[in-house]
Amino acid sequence: MSMASSSSNCLFGVLTLLLLVVAECNPVNYRDALAKSLLFFQGQRSGRLPPDQQLKWRSNSALFDGRLANVDLSGGYYDAGDNVKFNFPMAFTTTMLSWGTLEYGKRMGPEIKEARAAIRWATDYLLKCATSTPGRLYVGVGDPNVDHKCWERPEDMDTLRTVYWVSPQNPGSDVAAETAAALAAASIVFRTVDPTYSNILLRNAQKVYQFAYQHQGSYSSSLRSAVCPFYCSYSGFKDELLWGAAWLFRATNAVYYYNLVKSLGADDQPDIFSWDNKYAGAHVLLSRRALVNGDKNFEQYKQEAENFMCKILPNSPSSSTQYTQGGLMYKLPDSNLQYVTSITFLLTTYSKYMAATKHTFNCGGGVLVTPNTLRSIAKRQVDYILGENPLKMSYMVGYGPYYPKRIHHRGSSLPSLSAHPQAIGCDGGFQPFYYSMNPNPNILLGAIVGGPNQNDGFPDERGDYSHSEPATYINAALVGPLAYFAATA
Repeated sequence: MSMASSSSNCLFGVLTLLLLVVAECNPVNYRDALAKSLLFFQGQRSGRLPPDQQLKWRSNSALFDGRLANVDLSGGYYDAGDNVKFNFPMAFTTTMLSWGTLEYGKRMGPEIKEARAAIRWATDYLLKCATSTPGRLYVGVGDPNVDHKCWERPEDMDTLRTVYWVSPQNPGSDVAAETAAALAAASIVFRTVDPTYSNILLRNAQKVYQFAYQHQGSYSSSLRSAVCPFYCSYSGFKDELLWGAAWLFRATNAVYYYNLVKSLGADDQPDIFSWDNKYAGAHVLLSRRALVNGDKNFEQYKQEAENFMCKILPNSPSSSTQYTQGGLMYKLPDSNLQYVTSITFLLTTYSKYMAATKHTFNCGGGVLVTPNTLRSIAKRQVDYILGENPLKMSYMVGYGPYYPKRIHHRGSSLPSLSAHPQAIGCDGGFQPFYYSMNPNPNILLGAIVGGPNQNDGFPDERGDYSHSEPATYINAALVGPLAYFAATA
């Protein structure tokens, strides 16, 4: 071995040691990440902003949503980096925020108030959608095909705010059952802190679910280009019917919903969980009765939940999940982190259920799964998102020293009203701002972007929406795991 080689090896060893020391000195701050993950929702608010709004670069927007149908549909959330309100992903976001609060609320500390506020901002809007016009469920505001041709602040929006709805004649069992799930899950969140509001949520969840079940059909077929290809219901609506019935059963404990769950028959057993495909979530939710309550009637769902886990675990014989060299779960090229956060939620939650009864299971091939097996994989995913990856890049905006600076988000990438009072029209934002290499002027704190590619690479380009665009449902699913690890770190 040459002297140069020896000294370079020595230098490499010292650098490695330094990196380890730095890593030890800078442990992942789950509590900070939790606070920021919830703050993000303030940046997505539509409607009249409250006095306690903390992200001050946002202002009131879309105050007259619903006017084209003579109703008030102001409020709710913009789904991602655009200025459209799509209720299908918004309702899923609400269900996941509610589930996270139910499972991990006691670990959230002061952030429990922010979690409830984030949920209520959505449920107030969803209630308007469910109750404004008899025989209709409003399911979105804003023409996505027009909106996506513009790059303008939500505060300046001058595109047509088309109103979309489903009805007995044009059904949408998927979006209706997801809306019912959101209202039912939220009703449990508010049961003790605001019983009157909780009762309103539950009553409307039951009505909306009845509509979904009685008038079966996909909203993609009814609304076509208004929701496709953006949020097509690719998995059909049976998963939402199961998911909605499962949440109503959890909220009411009524035999009626138990029978509905059972009547929906054999399920698909996918290896994914997302705003579109709810089967795995429903199985984990229902498995709680078998694991925590020892109810044998729910054994089927425990088995289905464990089949799902075996498809996720990297060393399982039935695994169908890829991992990058850096250790990130990799499902699909477009906005992969949405699947990572949703699946991570199921991993921590099922681990929690298992730990309650010291349960273990086997994936075959001698692969024994303990609560810690699932917890470790979940923690690896959360830590990767927060910067423990080959690029040392946090994929949560504003967390850690290195994070995405040019996210695909209209409000974040355009100057605020206070910095630029003049209106910026539909085309006005492209040349000076969208195509600029400068960092976004407004930091959308807590936003989790679509994430790296399968090679752990991330270009941080505004136009690369598959990787650089945040979305409400990416964040909503990670709130629970962040609270879990914040309390156990």
